[in-house]
Amino acid sequence: MKKEQFRPAINEEACARGDGASLASYLHFFYHCASLALAAVLGTRYKFSMLDKKCTGDIDWEDLRYFAALARHRSLSATARALRVNHATVSRRVAHLETLLGCPLFERRAEGYVLTADGTAVLEEAKIMDSAALSVLRRLDASAELSGLVRLTAGRSLAEGFLIDRLDGLHRRHPGIDLELIGDVRLLSLARREADIALRFGDPKGSELAARRVGTIYFGLYVAAGMHSEADTLARLPLVGFDRDGDSIAEAEWVEQHFPGRRFAFRANSQIAQAAATRAGFGIALLPRYLADNDRKLAEIDCDRPMLERELWLLIRPDLTKVPRVRAVADYLVEIFRRERQHFAGHSHASALEAMDAQPEETPKA
Repeated sequence: MKKEQFRPAINEEACARGDGASLASYLHFFYHCASLALAAVLGTRYKFSMLDKKCTGDIDWEDLRYFAALARHRSLSATARALRVNHATVSRRVAHLETLLGCPLFERRAEGYVLTADGTAVLEEAKIMDSAALSVLRRLDASAELSGLVRLTAGRSLAEGFLIDRLDGLHRRHPGIDLELIGDVRLLSLARREADIALRFGDPKGSELAARRVGTIYFGLYVAAGMHSEADTLARLPLVGFDRDGDSIAEAEWVEQHFPGRRFAFRANSQIAQAAATRAGFGIALLPRYLADNDRKLAEIDCDRPMLERELWLLIRPDLTKVPRVRAVADYLVEIFRRERQHFAGHSHASALEAMDAQPEETPKA
């Protein structure tokens, strides 16, 4: 007999009102019933005495969240990086859930953690729990007030080297909005509410997210001021670049393509650190113009190779495009990038900038 997925009814009216007590009651009821669903999936191995203890917290939703993340990433280290914990925490959480359910959820293989049949069944139920919890939280986003938390994720260099200094206007315009800026090389998930707005490189073709191109990031080759006048600078000096974990980053790939086999005198996973090392005289760095053009301690060197350019896109979950506080932050970001085009293009791209200004404004696409 085919098992039906368990989906408890939502009190739509209470959720729409943002009734905290009703939402809390719903979530408590949902997690209890989802535990019953797990029992149905796993049969008698999951004792109902455990279910009675669920209401006092023996089954921890965090255990299921860690389990689902490990199923997605398939290794303890990758899961730990995604959740910003250490791998021992991931292992402990999953082991606790396996003990509680009375069955192994993963097989440990050379290629990583692989779900068992029971693990696959539990994952399906965990996804339903996660989806329902996110649905409740999204209903709270419907508030028309320009207040509350908005999470923005961007690359660390863009966040620290450009955005932060220009967000004061947002605070003055909408003092009730609390902004969390996550400057990280990780690609946080908008769908899982790890962030509300993302600034990412590259056209998100095929994505279900609402997307808008906000600008183009131009790059140049830089050395410490005073070193650029030497004729053999480009051929002689070593490089400054990303560490080996960043080999797949577009900037690292460009450097490898045009300077294969060149020695790296300094490596770092941050372009801000790379710029500092370049100022200190370590060598040549490929840097975004918004970070380097106005730095008097850096000087651009001529290069006959086509320089790297990267499109920057603003991404939002479709269900958040009409949430006033999220829309306000997104509109402000678009305004910043339109106003600061010259800053991104740099001194040597003025003509390209003029051509961009002559083009019609792009509209968001879903």
